[in-house]
Amino acid sequence: SRPRHIEVQILGDRFGKLVHFGERECSIQRRHQKIVEECPSPRVGNRFRKVLGDAALSAARATDYFSVGTVEFLVDGLSENSVPPFYFLEINARLQVEHPVTEMVYGVDLVKEQIRVAASQPLQLKQEQLNPRGAALECRIYAEDPANNFSPSPGRISTLLEPSGPGIRNDSGVFQGAVIPVDYDPLISKLLAWGKDREEALERMTRALREYRIAGVATTIPFFRTLFRQPDFLRGNLSTEFIQEHELQETVAQDQAGDEIAVIGAALDYFLELSRIRSDSDRKLESPWKRDARARGMRKGSGSFWK
Repeated sequence: SRPRHIEVQILGDRFGKLVHFGERECSIQRRHQKIVEECPSPRVGNRFRKVLGDAALSAARATDYFSVGTVEFLVDGLSENSVPPFYFLEINARLQVEHPVTEMVYGVDLVKEQIRVAASQPLQLKQEQLNPRGAALECRIYAEDPANNFSPSPGRISTLLEPSGPGIRNDSGVFQGAVIPVDYDPLISKLLAWGKDREEALERMTRALREYRIAGVATTIPFFRTLFRQPDFLRGNLSTEFIQEHELQETVAQDQAGDEIAVIGAALDYFLELSRIRSDSDRKLESPWKRDARARGMRKGSGSFWK
């Protein structure tokens, strides 16, 4: 069995009305903590989505739940359009780190809705209105070294260049010069990409990861670049043991070594080209009178030109 971690976003008011926003796939984990989330799951069809949603709402009603929350399940294997065995894990009675992928796909500001129901306003959303549009992924950018068992990497951020572009959202609270301390969670930002389908979302995320530049601390960015090249990930063939199954930490270490060699080679090429350009420039800037005098002097022999 290859279990998957799948959760359902719910929202309810104080008057007993509850809705759900489909599911999030949260199976890519390290130390049993989520590191990549996406909405919708690449292997949950409409039939299973309804079953999961109904189960989540039943759990919420049984506890008279209101406000935002997440009902989490462990799914025993999963193939598209199937309804496999699934098991209740817990209800997270709060807004979660991965809520933005749901916001991007369902077009609802969950924070705003949370504030509204907390102020005792009735929920205005209807379940039949909530249909997924496109796909979104989230990468948790941690100050961790993925090649060294995701060990914490505290320190000062010396360089920070954040990605942007169509479908890209980067929820971050750091800045160039900020210090990632040892005392708190080392989350730097939540990088999100939306696309009309999962393929486009992955393409946009891959581009954004290439643009993202953080120096001074190790980050999980190289891990995501490696992950998104894995055929099983691209096929949506996921599980909570995916990192161990595919030995991704070893692959990341190899990729990083190759990247360092490539960077050194590119730097050498750059400086050699810069040296050539400067040499050519110096020759071009030389006075034509000087070049002519030198040429005539060489034709007449050493010292004869000045006689």
